[in-house]
Amino acid sequence: MTANKSDNLFSIPNSMTEYLIDAGQRSVLYWDTMRRRGNQYLDHIAQSTPHVLKFDYELIINGRSLPEPVNYGLVKIIPPKGVTIEERKRPFVVIDPRAGHGPGIGGFKADSEIGVALAEGHPCYFIGFTPMPEPNQTIETVMHAEAYFLKRIHELHPKADGKPVVIGNCQAGWAVMMLAATLPDLCGPIIVAGSPISYWEGVHGQNPMRYSGGMLGGSWLSALFSDMGDGKFDGAWLVQNFESLNPANTLWGKQYNLYSQVDTEASRYLKFERWWGGHVFLSGAEIKYIVNNLFVGNKLSSAEIVTSGNINVDLRKIRSPIVCFCSKGDNITPPQQALGWITDLYHSVDDIHAAGQTIVYCLHDRVGHLGIFVSGGVARKEHFEFASNIDFIDCLPPGLYEAVIEKTDEDDANPGLVVGDHISRFERRTLDDIRALGGNTLEDNRCFATVARLSEVCQGLYRTTYQPMVRAMTTEKSAELMRRLHPLRLGYELLSDRNPMMKSVESTAKWVTTHRQPVKPDNPFLQWQTLCSDMLTVNLNIYRDWRDMMTEQMFFGVYNQPWLQALMGLRASDDPPRKHPGHTSEHLAFIEWRKREIMAGMEIGGPREAVLRGLIYVRMPEGVSDERGFEMIRRIRRIRAKQYGNKPLAEFKQTYREQFFMVLMDERRAVAAIPQLLAEFEDAGPELFKMIRKVATASGSLGTEAQLRLEEIKALFIPASKYKPVMRDT
Repeated sequence: MTANKSDNLFSIPNSMTEYLIDAGQRSVLYWDTMRRRGNQYLDHIAQSTPHVLKFDYELIINGRSLPEPVNYGLVKIIPPKGVTIEERKRPFVVIDPRAGHGPGIGGFKADSEIGVALAEGHPCYFIGFTPMPEPNQTIETVMHAEAYFLKRIHELHPKADGKPVVIGNCQAGWAVMMLAATLPDLCGPIIVAGSPISYWEGVHGQNPMRYSGGMLGGSWLSALFSDMGDGKFDGAWLVQNFESLNPANTLWGKQYNLYSQVDTEASRYLKFERWWGGHVFLSGAEIKYIVNNLFVGNKLSSAEIVTSGNINVDLRKIRSPIVCFCSKGDNITPPQQALGWITDLYHSVDDIHAAGQTIVYCLHDRVGHLGIFVSGGVARKEHFEFASNIDFIDCLPPGLYEAVIEKTDEDDANPGLVVGDHISRFERRTLDDIRALGGNTLEDNRCFATVARLSEVCQGLYRTTYQPMVRAMTTEKSAELMRRLHPLRLGYELLSDRNPMMKSVESTAKWVTTHRQPVKPDNPFLQWQTLCSDMLTVNLNIYRDWRDMMTEQMFFGVYNQPWLQALMGLRASDDPPRKHPGHTSEHLAFIEWRKREIMAGMEIGGPREAVLRGLIYVRMPEGVSDERGFEMIRRIRRIRAKQYGNKPLAEFKQTYREQFFMVLMDERRAVAAIPQLLAEFEDAGPELFKMIRKVATASGSLGTEAQLRLEEIKALFIPASKYKPVMRDT
């Protein structure tokens, strides 16, 4: 026992020496990584079109050449070696957010949105941008450019079985939604990933970023910084807002992770920092539009935005399926902001049916905001499932669905119908499922409405008083100086080779790399270092929680004052501060006309309509659509193409939707009309019924109600001489 104690005592100096050598070497390598980061930053911003795309590409359209010039461009992704593109497959178009960072995050690595789509054989395009906006550039001119890009893609793929799939990441998501609302026939399925659309929504104690507009007095500060930037708003301020959300990571965790694992972490760190430090700019008109109409005004989800062409931006006009991908771990775009627009626009799922809209949402449990775009695990699971099932999503009948993606199991039925190692199911949901995620009360919304009114007042005061003076004092040189002195930019430039004090770091790092002596993991001083880091992280998290709590209390303490709300023109009654947009008389008339048209077609059709109607009737009680059922339909369509004709996917989708509405509106009449549809094809009845049974049971055994319905349909497809028809009253 004494000898062991003695050995331990003598080992302490050795452990300390080993740790000090390792810590010193890690320090040198850390600062060398920071030096390389600074040099990388300078090289990156010196490029005319800086980006972080991993894939090769060719330029298709330069947005500066359009009649309304913009700093956007359309490129075609060149498939990597070994990847085969099928021209019949619809193209994928990825649009990255212009929220302070540069483009390319959607194709940042092989396991990405672009990488997944390429692996599935889809042609891929990317819409990116240069750092500086064009003169007079607005959100609407960007929308016009993106519409031109999508039309061009459609022209390049005339044989594609469907319109382009458009993926809008973060702030590009709301832009895509606006585009699809104004030009409904332009897009195929839309995937909005981590995209804020209902900006006021959130949960008390969890979503502090939504209070920023109120704590800053509205949108006047963005106008001030645009004027000081000579008409350009520096996206670095947006990035700084993101970083302030998590001080433990910004001030310590990210850098400590590099320092503690500098031998293996430097490469990954530099790749990410190349994108994170590539700050871009917005025009003054763009940031004004975004803040007034979206961040503070929250007008998108209530159909209050009207374009300069007098077009109402109503998201209910979108005819493409919408996939909303969000995460409970996202503190920038929480699920309430990604999905709240659904309850803002619709009273019930019946309203969604009436609008003919298909909405799918997918909730990740824990990944953060950036993980939605850059996580390899997310790309291999969620984005892979979206890409491999995109035709299935396009053919889903109108309604609200949740995408449930589960790992395959050896006991799963028909595993040969599954693509990949996960099964995608689309389960019917109601608006109560969205509300269950949490959201604002009437009082909360009145507080945010007060902020929006106050923002207009402050903006008007600024325009009248200080704006003329600020603009007169600002020059391009003063704006450039302010940009270079931004704290985030200084952090890169001061640690580059432009700083003479960093010159010796490179040679020292080379020597350290040659003579590296990493410490053993069980070294007590290394463990003490880890403990100290954890304690610091905990304390910074405690500060964050306290700060966020105080911000929330101050926000509601100020804007929940009845006198302030009254001063801003809001009544202290039960009237909602945000009116539900309701339906126009034209839309209601259109719905009635469509009902009459659909009902008039009940007895019109043939075997295709009969099979689809029977299948819909059988599966209606299940409330779930499984990818295996659609894969079975796909295979049957290929096999039976010569016998019954193979309609393009768009025509199949239209027929399927019409049959769905027939069953939805008058189930008994729709089923009773099936024999009339089969009048000239009686001999084919048994074979057609086999098709229904194969598709209906592709995902496993049916429930009791669905099984009874299957027997009822069987009696309609197979001659009565063999099976007695069974018609049930429901």
